[in-house]
Amino acid sequence: MHIRKFDVDYGRRTLMKNAALGVGAGVLAPLWPAIANGADLGKVYPDELLSIEVLTKGKIKPGDTLTAANVDVVKDLLDPITYRQVKEMGRKIGIIAPPKDTSVLFPSAFLESSLKNKGKAKFGPDGNIYAPDGGAWLGGLPFPDAKTGEEAISNLTLSWGRSDYCQYAIRQWDMQPDGDQAYQYDFVWAELQAQARVDGTTFQNRKDLLRIQSVWFTGPSDTAGSSFLSTWYYDQKKYPDLYGYLPQFKRVRQFPTNQRFEPLLPGITWFLSDAWAAGDPMLTWGNYKIIGRQPMLGSVSEGWAGDKKNWEPSVHGGPKGKTFWDTTMSLCPDCIVLEAEPTGYPRAPVGKKRVWIDARNQQFIAYITYDRRGEIWKSFEAGWSQYSKGNVAMKDESGKPAWSWTYIHSHDIQSNRMTRIMHTENTTGGYKSQFSTQGVDVYNKYLTNQAIQRLGQS
Repeated sequence: MHIRKFDVDYGRRTLMKNAALGVGAGVLAPLWPAIANGADLGKVYPDELLSIEVLTKGKIKPGDTLTAANVDVVKDLLDPITYRQVKEMGRKIGIIAPPKDTSVLFPSAFLESSLKNKGKAKFGPDGNIYAPDGGAWLGGLPFPDAKTGEEAISNLTLSWGRSDYCQYAIRQWDMQPDGDQAYQYDFVWAELQAQARVDGTTFQNRKDLLRIQSVWFTGPSDTAGSSFLSTWYYDQKKYPDLYGYLPQFKRVRQFPTNQRFEPLLPGITWFLSDAWAAGDPMLTWGNYKIIGRQPMLGSVSEGWAGDKKNWEPSVHGGPKGKTFWDTTMSLCPDCIVLEAEPTGYPRAPVGKKRVWIDARNQQFIAYITYDRRGEIWKSFEAGWSQYSKGNVAMKDESGKPAWSWTYIHSHDIQSNRMTRIMHTENTTGGYKSQFSTQGVDVYNKYLTNQAIQRLGQS
């Protein structure tokens, strides 16, 4: 007989208490020393925060599927839009066991940098993050054990993809409320870290920059060539420079700052502001506050469809059976619930955002925005996984399995339009996903005004 040391609600009560006291992650013991030592998380969290079966008293267990018939059992473990998708729109979510090895929740080099530099980050008088010598952040998570809203958002903002260079081949489908497809786009998204790099360098000595990011559409033919370039400054009070090349105008033009709250092309439900749940410089938002800590269901492991053609899983649900990706989720024992408001954007249509952040790796697993009336507007749900499945794996530069996002559901619940996005192996134009430059001068090839004009004309 297994004798329980704690009652079934002990973990949740302690998480709420920790949130009120501003205490870091962990219930039975601090989280990050356990991660550093490769310890079993059973020493950090009680059973009901590590087992969905224990938490739900046997009503849901790994191997089950969430449907409209049983989703109410875990309603408080899902963001409100995901709950409605399952309850009202025919979405189904497979339940798997959480990973035992916490290292699978990170790119290997990023985890090493986070452990190496833990405790070295500090806020300057200007609100930016600095290293002990007053220079830019050294790489990895600046605050692995985030205790404040500002610390939590900096973990999301300083390095989106958690690699020094990421290039994503992407396919996207924009679905109408009746379940039919309105648009389908192929594009490439590239990110180059200028600072806060895991290799400890500064790109081209550009100490004024944080990252350079571009996106160029490769299909269909009527949108191919539309390209956008966003240059982020290290000073998080400064707005990124946003330029775009549209083939019909045959020139590069600069877009205004508030363009971050508009779709790049017709039919798309996500904005640049939504990217990574931290699509704007963190000091252009404000009123950050942690409103709670709780267990949540999230897609954090075993989600890579590397055994499928072009890494594309099947779809289901909605009026025509093609609104949602087939996905799985597991129990995340401790999630930070963060809220913030767009204080630097007086005309923003967003009133506030709420982000659920997995305390184990400080990555978001759910994100919703509210409109100016305070009504729920959109969700931006991402899946994450190590890129390994059976005998198939995509390796990083060190030879270890890569780690990245796998899918996105961007759901405008007010119009009931869904954008579903898949991180694919390749996309139209012959572009492939990769997590390093592979010796290519990606800056001049993809990340300048001349580059996006050339990409648009090719």
